[in-house]
Amino acid sequence: MSNCDLQAIYGCHVFSEDVMSQRLPKETFAELNNTIEKGTPLSSQAADVIADAMKDWAMEKGATHYTHWFQPLNGFTAEKHDSFLDFSKDGIHAITKFSGKALIKGEPDASSFPSGGLRATFEARGYTAWDCTSPAFLKEDSSGLTLCIPTAFCSYNGEALDKKTPLLRSVEALSKQVIRILRLFGDETTEHINVSCGAEQEYFLVDKKMWKERPDFVFTGRSLLGAKPPKTQEMDDHYFGTLKERVSAYMKELDLALWKVGVPAKTKHNEAAPAQHELAPIFETVNIACDHNQIAMEMMKKIADHHGMVCLLHEKPFAGINGSGKHNNWSITTPGGLNLLNPGKTPGENAQFLVFLCAVISAIDNHAALIRASAANAGNDYRLGALEAPPAIISIFLGDELTDILEQIESGEKHQTKFGGKLDTGVSSLPNLPLDTTDRNRTSPFAFTGNKFEFRMVPSSASIAGPNTVLNTVVADALSDIADRLENAKDFDSELNRLLADIIKEHKRVIFNGNGYGAEWVAEAKRRGLPNINNSVDSYEAFIYPESIRLFEKHNVYSETELRSRYEIKMEKYAKIVGIEAQTLLQMINRQIMPACLSYADKIAQSIVNIKATGIGCDTLPAEEILRKVSSNIASLNKATKKLERSIARSEQMSEDYIKYAKFSRDALVADMQEVRKYADALETVVGKEFWPIPTYNDLIYSV
Repeated sequence: MSNCDLQAIYGCHVFSEDVMSQRLPKETFAELNNTIEKGTPLSSQAADVIADAMKDWAMEKGATHYTHWFQPLNGFTAEKHDSFLDFSKDGIHAITKFSGKALIKGEPDASSFPSGGLRATFEARGYTAWDCTSPAFLKEDSSGLTLCIPTAFCSYNGEALDKKTPLLRSVEALSKQVIRILRLFGDETTEHINVSCGAEQEYFLVDKKMWKERPDFVFTGRSLLGAKPPKTQEMDDHYFGTLKERVSAYMKELDLALWKVGVPAKTKHNEAAPAQHELAPIFETVNIACDHNQIAMEMMKKIADHHGMVCLLHEKPFAGINGSGKHNNWSITTPGGLNLLNPGKTPGENAQFLVFLCAVISAIDNHAALIRASAANAGNDYRLGALEAPPAIISIFLGDELTDILEQIESGEKHQTKFGGKLDTGVSSLPNLPLDTTDRNRTSPFAFTGNKFEFRMVPSSASIAGPNTVLNTVVADALSDIADRLENAKDFDSELNRLLADIIKEHKRVIFNGNGYGAEWVAEAKRRGLPNINNSVDSYEAFIYPESIRLFEKHNVYSETELRSRYEIKMEKYAKIVGIEAQTLLQMINRQIMPACLSYADKIAQSIVNIKATGIGCDTLPAEEILRKVSSNIASLNKATKKLERSIARSEQMSEDYIKYAKFSRDALVADMQEVRKYADALETVVGKEFWPIPTYNDLIYSV
């Protein structure tokens, strides 16, 4: 494929700025740009013109229907398709029609989406509102093309019922505070800022036929059983390894599909674990990046099916090997392209950069529990803290050079920085490489990587809207405090020096450049007073802390009602996920694993009888030892299964009390499932392969 072909393909299914500039009258295009950049209302006349042009473009491409594409609180995307077909007033003649009113506003049924008590089931009215900052696109499947219009989703009373609305609010909140800081440093022209984001998506691919034979994968997205195979990632031979042809073909189709809808997929490679891979995009504004990541996850799953595979986005599909995360790269930029987190050539003397850096440090320290909660889900509880996943303790990695500079600011003793210059490769045939201001730390949940922060804790299956909404808001609050202090300063420079020193002194405890996997860090973090919240149920409470409610209401991101609704939704979802896992495991044991193990034990017993019938003397038969081991594990498995069954029955009685339901699921069901799994996995290692009823890890991770 030529470069020209790639350029023609990219964005061919997007109603982009270029397309609009060609199809819209100049005055309409200018009005729309003002709406996008400044938030000015769009006139009904302009909306009609845009809708008509959008319809014509979509129909020329082959689309017959449009949908308001939104992101409800169930974690997925939603759409209701309407055709462009309409009829004349006499009802005889067919016409095509798409009005500005239909573009701007839709009314899907909201009763069946999670609301966390924001509305009763019988209150069905919900509204979608066009988000003109994210371009419309054409989604392609076997039925053809559908025009998808990104929208926000709210209730009849205006509460946000989606993930996009709070994200847009948080960007506005952050922009307002950043502008205050820029004005203090002499920038009188910048009117708004962009939050730049790139979400690196990790995932697993397994053979679909084998996946179908595993009820746990079908119903829960992860393996509830499975003994670790002799070899996984110990040899480091999969990471960046040569792509297998089947996987490469999948990735090629995925790239083309994503490029058509304007998703800037850039990098693809094998990840650390067998069957694990990664897709990374070029950075975009956070709202579009969020939409594009949702599109990517949907396409990853759909296209895998074309190749006889299943894409697993669960955070821990296989126990004992790498889990999957979504590394959320976050920075703040001006419309002119200035990255406010770029240290430049002399970060030690760049006061503006240091203000933004210190704002992030104080924000993360002040709201560590909230940052942790933003990346919490049931799957992530199994991932965090092992095998290249960051620990549950929130800390910031800055690297030794920046840390040294901050220490100088705190102490007031300026000296030559410790680091800088070039990194000598030690090989004469290779040039010396410029040394980044920081190295990378894969064990840090929140790492500065030169001109951005990488939030490595985000779950692979989750929308990035939630973590970025929280991140934008807490940094906005930190900048608000800084601006309040500096705007009232009599001597700006002196006050700035004192302010930076005060922030560093108060919040340096959150800076940690060492090994986050080490047990010593847990003890050190406790000594520093950093929270260590190792499960989702406890972490979700941060959303309803009084200080969290004050924070989000102050910046108009969430109301208290909206926060409490999300707390309820998250707790209830956690309990339901664990409940489905427990029910699935119980069925697998009773209907598959236990019968298979009993059949194997019977076969061994018959072998012992047959051998002894020969009359050949033998004090101890190997078969007897195997039978004792199998029988012992069967007995223990049966006991553990009965306990799990009783816990499931108890949990079902708590379903009306979502807090009690979630806590019991965490404390009882998870522990009971782990106990069942221990004995089932032990049996897998001794039961003959021809008896084992489901594909093993050996089969699954090497199936593609």
